[in-house]
Amino acid sequence: MFNSTTSSIHNRLLQAGIMIAAILALCPQKAAAQADAQFSQYFEIPNYYNAGAIGTTDLLKIRAGARMQWVGIKNAPSTFLVAADMPFKFINKRFGVGLVMQQESLGLFKNMTLGAQIAYKQKLFKGVLSIGAQIGFMDQSFKGTEVYIPDDDDYHQSTDDAIPQQDIRGNEFDVGLGILYTHRWFWAGISATHLNSPSMKMNAETGENGNEKNYEFQMGRTLYFMAGSNIPIKNTLFEVIPSMLVKSDFTFTTGEATVRCRYNKFLSAGVGYRWNDAVYAVLSAEFKGFYIGYSYDYPTSAIAKASSGSHEIFAGYSLKLDLSDKNRHKHKSIRIM
Repeated sequence: MFNSTTSSIHNRLLQAGIMIAAILALCPQKAAAQADAQFSQYFEIPNYYNAGAIGTTDLLKIRAGARMQWVGIKNAPSTFLVAADMPFKFINKRFGVGLVMQQESLGLFKNMTLGAQIAYKQKLFKGVLSIGAQIGFMDQSFKGTEVYIPDDDDYHQSTDDAIPQQDIRGNEFDVGLGILYTHRWFWAGISATHLNSPSMKMNAETGENGNEKNYEFQMGRTLYFMAGSNIPIKNTLFEVIPSMLVKSDFTFTTGEATVRCRYNKFLSAGVGYRWNDAVYAVLSAEFKGFYIGYSYDYPTSAIAKASSGSHEIFAGYSLKLDLSDKNRHKHKSIRIM
């Protein structure tokens, strides 16, 4: 009975994926969708969501991670991400620079985003306000040659013109903005990705037939709100670290909250809940600048009947930078050279 149910869910998911792909590729109409990946360890890669969340410490910070979504379901999303940021000073002003790169596979879709970030810092109310921008590009492709529609499909015919029958690909310029405020006791920020709502014109990769149909895919704007805090437990080496992430593409809004406990700035463990989607556990360790973290999501929706959950792992390194000016003009005397 379980195998029959699982197979049925698989088939329905694959049909739904094909149907979504067709809707998103409708021509000449434009369709909007969200392309940002889901990460349970969002607190470790804030600049992926907010361009203002760079250079917030005196560290060169590098994080790389991978997420396997809905393990057990064929063609489920898998994502790889690299994020880095660091502070710097210019004309006695503090700035931050960052870089993000994401690659994701979702069924027959693949997308890659690459963005360069810069942020300006300003002291405000015993904290620091960071205003950042991201400029980059997006590249998307769809394997139309691998589309398979059963003869008894209730949604589409195999000759449906809305479904690409050849491999198509396109890329477009992308812009994001973000604001983050950091204080001794908390941090909070609001941001927007794909602010220019890039319209992806996807063409056949072969280019052999000038009459091949073009498809257009418009990336929807997404708003994010992030916040968190570090709460030390008096007379102990423990601290409680709550955080939250809310996102909306103006059609669908969701959020999640995480609570972690960290010991001696070394070991951390916590739990989180994503609204109507999953509960998850997080474990991480930090030692001499090195970081490694793992999270496991257990779905709370009906998809749990077909999937054992989602796995995510991150690793990285942080290097302390000296931004002080006390040795800025230091030089050796020629008498001792």
